[in-house]
Amino acid sequence: MHLIDAGVWVAIADPNDRYHAAAHAIVAEIEQPLAVLDLTLYEVANVMGPKKEQLREGRFLSRLIEKRCGENLIAVDSELIESAMEIAAEYKLTAYDAAYVAAARRYGWTLVSTDVADLVSKGLAVAPDAADYPLNG
Repeated sequence: MHLIDAGVWVAIADPNDRYHAAAHAIVAEIEQPLAVLDLTLYEVANVMGPKKEQLREGRFLSRLIEKRCGENLIAVDSELIESAMEIAAEYKLTAYDAAYVAAARRYGWTLVSTDVADLVSKGLAVAPDAADYPLNG
């Protein structure tokens, strides 16, 4: 199972994003179940709304996330927050980034992220083009 962070979803809406094609491949591979944190919906809304002013695309992405991940939309709970705080302190991450790492560790999933500087470079996630999907190889 792959836990997909907000950056991957946002890359779908941006044809100039370096991970655009890989993000599409990940979401299109319907045989592979995907997971997402509930906070991802807020992160995507924040980027697509106030930052990019692409409300239509933001609405599409939020519906796509819910439809594609279904029962694997994970609610953040106090145990996950505690784990995220420890990970954030250890790796000098935001609580948001650390929540993804904490969830991936909790469930034994692979975190897929576009955050090369904070997550991929530290071995806490794989980039979308390194994820194991047919169109990425």
